[in-house]
Amino acid sequence: MNHNSKLPNVKTSVFTIMSDLAYKHNAINLSQGFPDFECDTQLQQMVTKAMESGCNQYAPMEGAMELRKEISKKIELLHNSFYNPKDEITVTAGATQAIFTAISAFVRHNDEVIIFKPAYDCYEPSIELNGGKVVPIQLEAPYFKTDWNIVKQHISSKTKMIVINNPHNPSGTIFSEEDLLELQKVTEGTNILILSDEVYEHIVFDGATHQSVSRFPDLKKRSFVTASFGKTFHVTGWKIGYCCAPKELMDEFRKVHEFNVFSCHHPTQIALAEYMKEPSRYLELNQFYQEKRDLFLSLIKNSKFKFIPCQGTYFQGLDYSEITNESDVDFAIKLVLEHGLASIPISEFNVNNLDNKILRFCFAKKEETIKRAAEILNRI
Repeated sequence: MNHNSKLPNVKTSVFTIMSDLAYKHNAINLSQGFPDFECDTQLQQMVTKAMESGCNQYAPMEGAMELRKEISKKIELLHNSFYNPKDEITVTAGATQAIFTAISAFVRHNDEVIIFKPAYDCYEPSIELNGGKVVPIQLEAPYFKTDWNIVKQHISSKTKMIVINNPHNPSGTIFSEEDLLELQKVTEGTNILILSDEVYEHIVFDGATHQSVSRFPDLKKRSFVTASFGKTFHVTGWKIGYCCAPKELMDEFRKVHEFNVFSCHHPTQIALAEYMKEPSRYLELNQFYQEKRDLFLSLIKNSKFKFIPCQGTYFQGLDYSEITNESDVDFAIKLVLEHGLASIPISEFNVNNLDNKILRFCFAKKEETIKRAAEILNRI
């Protein structure tokens, strides 16, 4: 039997490659974005309690109402914006599933979808699977700021959707209030949808405020907001997230969600609803990760790596151009093989694999892990 691949250009993920290398060579793994510390034991106990109390059958397709109510309260608290738990919030199997579902519900053959590069690697395959055309806009290192005049030039009659990631992975930058107002302006009076990947919504630094699209009325009416409890509560393996959107958009989203996943792990939803009743559990996350970022950067300030402190996420880019002219892929592999430290080469997410000599390091790690990694970087 002969079959033509629907994704002929998709290869093994760089995350898989680097993590496999790290495991094989017993290297410190700062490549993939997951913590090496445990979540709150209270949250674990809440999941166990939910199982023991009988929440072991299918959750409602839209998600447990208890959790949807708490999500709605959180967004209203943080952004003064209301989503109706009944028909504007859906619990998903992580943010990636929410992103895939939103794209699948609306993108048709030859529709154009604008993304900003470097871009997280799940956007393009989802667009291509649905027959859409990716329109990439390359952000310039080292600041990775959006030039809205260039965005205007890329909008056409075929533009169906713009995907943003705020805070931005892998660069660690954030969209300012001015950025969101510009996005609102360039889409005003159009049928363009916004897919806003906000999985690092609670991880912004130096007193900045996360600018969710839900804060801006004209953006909110055309937007999907996707988020991740895995990133927020250090439980990436649980694969629980959510999506918010106005009812007319969410109605279409749920048509796909029902036949893609139907529902997500029930006891975890009940536990998360209970856990979120104490807002400090997500409000204190900024400080928690800023301390880790500041520790990491203070320890490598005298190294040969150059950096601009990340504004959000738990990723820090390091410029190694004063060390070697090697490609970032080659240098990342050498770091594992010769120094025992795994990172992610940013070129893998750029247009035509543009190489800015920057590697991405995850600092969502124990203090001892950060110190060991810094020792290695200082020796290079």
